[in-house]
Amino acid sequence: MNALRLITSRANPVFKALSLLTSDSRTQRREGRALADGIHLVTSCLAHGMTVQQLLVSESGQRHPEIAALMAHAIETKETECLLLSDALFRELSGVATPTGIAAVIEIPQMSQRETLTSDVVMLDAIQDAGNVGTILRTAAAAGVRDVVLGPGCAGAWTPRVLRAGQGAHFVLRIHEQADLLAMLTQCRGISVATVACDGASLYSMDLRPPVVWLLGNEGAGLSAPLMAAAQQRVTIPLAGSTESLNVAAAAAICLFEAVRQRQ
Repeated sequence: MNALRLITSRANPVFKALSLLTSDSRTQRREGRALADGIHLVTSCLAHGMTVQQLLVSESGQRHPEIAALMAHAIETKETECLLLSDALFRELSGVATPTGIAAVIEIPQMSQRETLTSDVVMLDAIQDAGNVGTILRTAAAAGVRDVVLGPGCAGAWTPRVLRAGQGAHFVLRIHEQADLLAMLTQCRGISVATVACDGASLYSMDLRPPVVWLLGNEGAGLSAPLMAAAQQRVTIPLAGSTESLNVAAAAAICLFEAVRQRQ
């Protein structure tokens, strides 16, 4: 069996590296690694065949039966390095008040930005809120979308907050980060549809049965002018007169599932 390494000091170089990984999306992209925190995410990434480099368990978490079983399997198979952290250090990495006590350092899948995308695609233009990005990823997976493309200015797809909001969606999607959205748009076979707060065609009057490339813009500024100009169609969700707009994640859910409804 592999020995279980105990880490109790912030000065430990392994802990320092893990702390940087959870706090800096540039480090994540450079190293190609991310931290999936919690029983659900760890179990999900294992079920989908993600490469787990390290399994992290807190001292109190190791007493949880499900966590203990995951840790025992990792130690027995010798496929993953297992680290036991003090509760205080694990809480620092987790960033939540009451962590479940298990996390996994996983390899981020690398996606080509040169291949043709033939089915539905969701493109995010400078969407900054981690909760919105994670929720859109979760919704896209639930609606059967395969590819999600994030342009510059978006919250990092593999940051802990986005992973938590995605609830395992990352492991069934192909996620393209830091992409040139205009260049990627030319590689898509679907009709490109810009979502706008007003003056677009009603969502419910559009034929959404063919593949669609959904363009979703920044929470405040909306889509950039070049993307708006490149879109083949503009769509608006009809709202009650007293309401100006919807949260971008809510708008994404309505659009994606209207397409699902039409295709049924």
